[in-house]
Amino acid sequence: MKNIFRHYSEYQIRRLKNDERISSFNCGDDDLNDFILNESHHYQKALLSVTYVYEHIDSGEIIGYFSLANDRVSLTDFENKTEFNRFRKSRFVNEKRIKSYPAVKICRLGIKKDYHGKGIGSILLYFIKSYFLEDNKTGCRFITVDAYNDAIHFYQNNDFQYLKKEEADTITRLLYYDLNDIA
Repeated sequence: MKNIFRHYSEYQIRRLKNDERISSFNCGDDDLNDFILNESHHYQKALLSVTYVYEHIDSGEIIGYFSLANDRVSLTDFENKTEFNRFRKSRFVNEKRIKSYPAVKICRLGIKKDYHGKGIGSILLYFIKSYFLEDNKTGCRFITVDAYNDAIHFYQNNDFQYLKKEEADTITRLLYYDLNDIA
């Protein structure tokens, strides 16, 4: 998977500047479109999240984007302490007795409609995973996402797992990826 970017050398991933505005983007989801077009700079200015774009180097066309914020996997994410302890014991060889573990949350991820099904979303997830492992920037152990139900399969194909066994009547499901699982 290390050569995933080889075929996309004419593209780059870069952080949006605080005052930068995106004028055109359509991924087919009104909420995701609205965020990149109208809200991302507000979240960035308020230090609530940081947005990155995947763009064509020469034309500047925005192909996709993602937004990240700090998060945690904690006791309160589980139905009871027993479930949390099972999770903790399965992930940590020398059981760490803390009530939460550092994570980064994928707040939004959108790919332009014309590029759906071309692997761009997986490229962005691989970048995020690699970004937090390189030089261990933050001591982050997990990546979390509240995935829309129709996107769960995509995240599972990229090795994300359910944090909770079941969540009834929700439009999103909390998934996680353990950065320790990267070979």
